[in-house]
Amino acid sequence: MSHRVVITGVGIVSPLGLDANSTWKQLVNGKSGIDKITSFDPDGFETQIAAEVKNYDPVSSVGMKQSKRMDRFVQMACTVSLQAIESSELNLDKIDRNRFGVNIASGIGGIITLSDQVGTLNAKGARRVSPFLVPMMLPDMASGQVSMLLNLKGPNFSTVSACSSGADSIGVAFNMIRNGEIDFSIAGGSEAAICPIGVAGFNSCQALSRQNSNPQEASRPFDAKRDGFVLGEGACVLVLEKMENAIGRGVEPIAEILGYAATADAHHITQPAPEGEGGARAMTLSLKQAGLPYKAIDYINAHGTSTKLNDKYETMAMKSVFKDEAYNIPISSTKSMTGHLLGASGSLEAGITALSIKNGAIPPTINLVEPDPECDLDYTPNLARRGEIKYAMSNSFGFGGHNASLVFGNFTE
Repeated sequence: MSHRVVITGVGIVSPLGLDANSTWKQLVNGKSGIDKITSFDPDGFETQIAAEVKNYDPVSSVGMKQSKRMDRFVQMACTVSLQAIESSELNLDKIDRNRFGVNIASGIGGIITLSDQVGTLNAKGARRVSPFLVPMMLPDMASGQVSMLLNLKGPNFSTVSACSSGADSIGVAFNMIRNGEIDFSIAGGSEAAICPIGVAGFNSCQALSRQNSNPQEASRPFDAKRDGFVLGEGACVLVLEKMENAIGRGVEPIAEILGYAATADAHHITQPAPEGEGGARAMTLSLKQAGLPYKAIDYINAHGTSTKLNDKYETMAMKSVFKDEAYNIPISSTKSMTGHLLGASGSLEAGITALSIKNGAIPPTINLVEPDPECDLDYTPNLARRGEIKYAMSNSFGFGGHNASLVFGNFTE
């Protein structure tokens, strides 16, 4: 038996706000969360800007003692998981916790802790390295800590597929509930990689924007003057559950998940396959699982990184899947406002897509001033739009040739 899977809760900590409501408000108002880096001194770096989470305090979520034993990405994962449970109105004492999974992705894990402790090793010697280094840096520790925080005893793991990680975590959880393996899941991603080695590493592979003098205009997906992505941080998780559970407890779902697919480019470490062939296959397969024709999609939240090849090839991929209809579908890249959250980007954009369906609004792609002639679709430039969204898609593509596509629907019984 195949179960319908709905989203009943969402938790977000982002460069635009410390919860889902504030993040959504900033998105539809076209606000940028990008500015000069404050978490370390970026002087001397080619890129000196990022989309940081401001004024975040983990103590209220996990307490002073425990927060000191968590990397920043784990802290944020715990915060958004508590938000998502509250949003879902779930009473955890009334459900079978053995059938509640946790799948929180991170593309990089605790790189801030690892970087700090390498500095300690070099400066003070091996005996001064923290005993919490290993459990703080492991990518799966966000998922592990959340399962302990909430006493959830179902399958508990982390999906690692670079910038597709957050989307893949939701897709895997969706299929587990759909197939009857579990009844509930917290699924999403968390990432905190804004540190010297993180910025230097992405600069070395020529991935980041260097528009340091205009931070809020630096992320400009599909624009002719784009020159790379802007590194972001944050977390987003969704509460997924069987439809009959949500209906039985009288909760109105935010949206329904209808389809998911993942493919590989098998082409290049960092560059997408020519013409976005792998991404196109993921979109086609997710529509197939959803049982929808390509003409049904009302909105696409694009991967839209603001890099030369991604935006060009993603545009070509959408054209190959949606044919002439591609020109009629509103598309947006919310990375223009949030920056690129790496392993958490797919989950944040999935959450945004679900909220777009619920609120009947399409966030804009800001900074789209001079469209690239090779990117000639409707990217919802600069201003949000109102309108009913019955079906929507969110795309995520990652280094290593990972592609993920999720299809969502406006829930109806």
